[in-house]
Amino acid sequence: MHFTGRTWRPPYEAYSVIMQATAGCTYRKCRFCNLYKDECFRMSPMEEFEEDLAEIKRYQPYARRLFWTGANPFAMSYENLKLRALTVRDYLIKCQSIAMFASIRDIMDKEVWQLKKLRAMGINGLSIGTESGDDETLVLAGKGYTAADILEQCRKLDEAGIEYYFVYMTGLAEQGAGQRNAVNSAALFSQLNPYFISVDSLTLFPDTELYRMAQAGAFVPAGEKERLAELQTFIRNLQIRTHLFANSVSNFYPVTAYLPKEREKVVSELQYIMDKVDEAEMMAYRRNLKELG
Repeated sequence: MHFTGRTWRPPYEAYSVIMQATAGCTYRKCRFCNLYKDECFRMSPMEEFEEDLAEIKRYQPYARRLFWTGANPFAMSYENLKLRALTVRDYLIKCQSIAMFASIRDIMDKEVWQLKKLRAMGINGLSIGTESGDDETLVLAGKGYTAADILEQCRKLDEAGIEYYFVYMTGLAEQGAGQRNAVNSAALFSQLNPYFISVDSLTLFPDTELYRMAQAGAFVPAGEKERLAELQTFIRNLQIRTHLFANSVSNFYPVTAYLPKEREKVVSELQYIMDKVDEAEMMAYRRNLKELG
């Protein structure tokens, strides 16, 4: 198998067959991210792509789901995505879905009719690192798009029938702004249909722009209890049926919930932790995080 640079997949794709479609990131301007900072975006040559498919066919001929690696393979043009999706069919006749990371920017150059065709070819399951649905937070994070862009582009995915997943990040709005971020993000997400929402909590690493801003006093990180309160508000304000997974290592206290059914249960769990655990203990946990993978 051909893998170059950082190979990263979300926890929920653990049972998918992993193969490289791209490497690196087309953007590399998110102020909190250091995953692909030294890698230029690269599409895997079709020769390598087919060699990998042949290897998968040899060992897992009945694979039903592929996950294409790279920061945002969906940045490829419609024609490139079409070619690769159809090539998958040539090798893996049982494959039902092809998932990958995507950015809101990657959807913008694709028409709904193209998205529908890609869905028919098996592309389904886009992990979108929205991080927020609040305009001020999106600017601070350097995401390069607005809340209105999220709404417009994900409605295209809804129309095309493509399943997608959101990421929300507590603490990203800085100290004192988490409640605004939570309310505005929940209001935006509630107008869409993410199959589930994965929640991370901002962890500053030395080789990121937000870390340098924090060192210079231009960014003040939110406290740990403030982040839990932000997550409570986010959960309370979500008005859709969705699965919420706040169980990555970046979260001091991992929780999962099916909303709205388990809303009060998980809010109470978070409150218990806020009441019983010292801020200093939570901060020590954050400081000891060396990586999130």
